[in-house]
Amino acid sequence: MPVNPQIAIAAYSFNQNAALLPKSIEGLTAEEWFHRPNESSNHMAWIVGHMIWARGAVIGLLGAEWTQPWPKLFARGVKVLDPAEYPAPEQIMASWKDVTERLNAAMEAGSEETLAKPGPERIPSADGKVSGVVNFLAHHDTYHIGQLGYLRTWLGHPGIVG
Repeated sequence: MPVNPQIAIAAYSFNQNAALLPKSIEGLTAEEWFHRPNESSNHMAWIVGHMIWARGAVIGLLGAEWTQPWPKLFARGVKVLDPAEYPAPEQIMASWKDVTERLNAAMEAGSEETLAKPGPERIPSADGKVSGVVNFLAHHDTYHIGQLGYLRTWLGHPGIVG
């Protein structure tokens, strides 16, 4: 089933980012996942976990369900914890794969009625509807891919594109 045109560009962005994320973590050691430029920065594990958390929110907005026990560790505003508090990179990437598959299914199933519902007030929406929130969160996803690309090069690895 094709994605509703109101969120087609968002679906494209989410899929492009899904292809870029594995490139951003390719060749990283477990320690590099948790290395931060400074105490006020997030590490790659937190950023990927946060993207998973946000993708889970999109799934919920579209009327589907997805849960994991740990994405709350990566919610907006949650402070970075000791690396031992987080799931291993392999667990994070398994959840990334799962949430991405479920997001694609939810985007395809997103009905006109669901997309027309009022969006939550706490999340930006150009049209005040769920459709606008989905589009904003696709932009949010892209923003964080950029952060991952920057951190990857900061860690001394090649860039993810180009």
